[in-house]
Amino acid sequence: MARIKGGLGAKKRHNRVLKLAKGYRGARSKQYRIAKQTVMKALSTAYSGRKQKKRQYRSLWIARINAAARMNGLSYSRLMHGLKLADVVLNRKVLADLAVNDAAGFAELAELAKAKLAS
Repeated sequence: MARIKGGLGAKKRHNRVLKLAKGYRGARSKQYRIAKQTVMKALSTAYSGRKQKKRQYRSLWIARINAAARMNGLSYSRLMHGLKLADVVLNRKVLADLAVNDAAGFAELAELAKAKLAS
């Protein structure tokens, strides 16, 4: 039985990895073995980075809501609890946008939360 060499397939695989490594410094973009390691690491950090981006946005929204809530005499946790008691279903992204772009509307929500907390 004849020996099967991986010539064409290996060449395609190597070129695919080297194309992904384009722009890396030195051997990381030239030598297959090193490029493969670097690309694998880059792809795994890119995957985790997409998850971290969501966490970072959420913490940014919370910081903005907290700042606006304190300007209206509430803490973040008391504001969120008051809104929950008032059956206001707005996510943190929308609340943060209100806090930045519509201070009067956010102040109304804060007053509503205060009223629900008092009763």
